[in-house]
Amino acid sequence: MSKLNLSVAVGPYDRTRALIDGSVQIDGVNPTCMTLSPEEIFFRAFRHAEFDICELSLSSFTVKTAQGGGPYVGVPAFVSRAFRHTSIYVRTDRIKKPEDLKGKRVGVPEYQLTANVWARAILEDDYGVKPSDIQWVRGGIEDADRPEKISIKLPSDVKLEDAPSGKSISAMLAEGTIDGFIAPRPPSLPKNTPHVGWLFADPVAAAKDYFKRTGVFPIMHIVGVRRTLAEQHPWLPGAVFKAFEQSKAAALDLLNDTSATKVTLPFVEERLAEARALMGEDFWSYGVSANRKTLESFLRQHHREGLSARLVTPEELFHSGTHEAFKI
Repeated sequence: MSKLNLSVAVGPYDRTRALIDGSVQIDGVNPTCMTLSPEEIFFRAFRHAEFDICELSLSSFTVKTAQGGGPYVGVPAFVSRAFRHTSIYVRTDRIKKPEDLKGKRVGVPEYQLTANVWARAILEDDYGVKPSDIQWVRGGIEDADRPEKISIKLPSDVKLEDAPSGKSISAMLAEGTIDGFIAPRPPSLPKNTPHVGWLFADPVAAAKDYFKRTGVFPIMHIVGVRRTLAEQHPWLPGAVFKAFEQSKAAALDLLNDTSATKVTLPFVEERLAEARALMGEDFWSYGVSANRKTLESFLRQHHREGLSARLVTPEELFHSGTHEAFKI
């Protein structure tokens, strides 16, 4: 059988490196790999379905799934995960605690971004600050004209306005025309901009407390396979899942080898030990069953916010060929 010539678009992470350099192969596939930013991949994937296999926003994919499906089927390889306590910035001269955000103006690059859904869940579940308590302002982090990549319909009590023409939300935060900022990337500010900082003074401590209480390690991105390809080749999503698992395992093997650190950062060995002590040996797990609690938490919040018209189940997100794996 000849191999399928397929495009693969993912970020340049340690957990995808073995796929990108070819040391891990996708069974039956001859890949053309592209390493791109998440913003570029998502825009091109959700607007024009340009890639055969690619990284996808969990939130955008959930919107499409609730609507009946989009051009991709999901694979539960969670190539991006992050605690989003570091994603909330505020005017520290006005906002001293999360509850102070009630009635305030908060900028977002896109309302439905996965990071923003998780951040709003933190504010609502832990501090009683609901999405309807805030005036949301949508604009690019750097480019004032960034559009929402997919169409969304929000509840009538959620107030969302566009940033003024030519104004990024970073600029608005610096000048004080908004009170807060929530995004996957930090605001683009001149050095030593006064009165701007994290909402949580120690976001790492806040995130560790969150995990101890909830057992949730937030998922940001999944992997998608073009739906028409999965229909023609039912084996393909399972083969993609297997390869992404192997690539992540290769990355962890390298991270465990501390004879010469593979990451350009001191104290990696200590941080790895801390993560395992807090979160377990398989702290960055793939697959539906190991991540059911995290997925269900996200899907409940997504539906509660009105971003998904109905409550989606974890199984609906992912191709049936990826729900379970063989064992020897």
